[in-house]
Amino acid sequence: MKEFYIYTQNMTVGYGKQPLIEKIEIRLRRGEILTLIGPNGAGKSTILKSITRQLSLLGGTVYLDGRSLEEMSGREMARRLAVVMTERIRPELMTCQDVVASGRYPYTGRLGILGEEDWKKVHEAMELVYAGDLACRDFSQISDGQRQRILLARAICQEPEAIVLDEPTSFLDIRHKLELLTILKQMVREKRLAVVMSLHELDLAQKISDQVVCVHGNVIEKYGAPEEIFSDSYIEKLYGMTRGSYNAAFGCLEMEPAQGSPRVFVIGGGGWGIPVYRRLQREGIPFAAGVLHENDVDYPVAKALASRVITQRPFEPVGEEAYLQAAQVLKSCEKALCPIPVFGSMNERNHKLKELALRQGILLDNPGKNTYNER
Repeated sequence: MKEFYIYTQNMTVGYGKQPLIEKIEIRLRRGEILTLIGPNGAGKSTILKSITRQLSLLGGTVYLDGRSLEEMSGREMARRLAVVMTERIRPELMTCQDVVASGRYPYTGRLGILGEEDWKKVHEAMELVYAGDLACRDFSQISDGQRQRILLARAICQEPEAIVLDEPTSFLDIRHKLELLTILKQMVREKRLAVVMSLHELDLAQKISDQVVCVHGNVIEKYGAPEEIFSDSYIEKLYGMTRGSYNAAFGCLEMEPAQGSPRVFVIGGGGWGIPVYRRLQREGIPFAAGVLHENDVDYPVAKALASRVITQRPFEPVGEEAYLQAAQVLKSCEKALCPIPVFGSMNERNHKLKELALRQGILLDNPGKNTYNER
């Protein structure tokens, strides 16, 4: 097991004497990110708190670089492992710089006095998370997102070999989510950190993780690379989804389709149809889409939102059979929309569909500007 920096052996976690999850086996090398995903209440935070000794293990062992964490002193552990949890700490009369500086205490003497080199590392950590301008601000007077960056800076200040984070992006806007995860990924690559964290944003977990642990029904249900974990059917099962759908290709959720027979036919493709599909769904208008190649970027969204999708096999021109099916559906619709600006040889028959809609008198102009219900 020496190749793994963090690993657990028959780890059982819970509260009091009540086991919540048993026989947890985690294996993580330096230079890797492992992410826990799963529904609320499944036990992700409990696992992280047990790894970091905030909760006592009910069984098994956690090893850090081949040594049991139970054998390490608090100071030694703090030099190797940094922790960023979701609990909102409320330090009295501390500036953001003071909070970050507390990450240097494992390296100071009994009096906790920081030297010139310590303060240099404090300032470097704050700049790394884009928080240099917060140095003199009262920590209790800044936003949740700013606090999260300060706590990450504190963890960086410890110069650890591993970091454990519980939902580090929860209070961040889009820009700062990406900045924080980019910083983590950079540190993982350059400093060979081992990172264990939990995330609710599946799209981010899919993109940043080397390994993913799925916590579900009080067990570790699945463990593997993102490519093995993120499929439409499994994510919907993991979270017990009964409404809408999950799109693994885009890493996003789609709402339920409008019910009923198609009222509008959308001649889409190449990504041009996606905003139209979503607008029609928002307005509660059932629609049909086609003819779409099954490898077209429009296809997974149309499949999730349309009442009917007419398709063509990948890498083949739209055939006569698919065209006739689409023409039949189009003739039964009240209106048609065609956001495609140009047609090529592969979708020439979609051009014929547009001309058919024009002859039928049901083609709406400028489908991207107004909603169908306003026409």
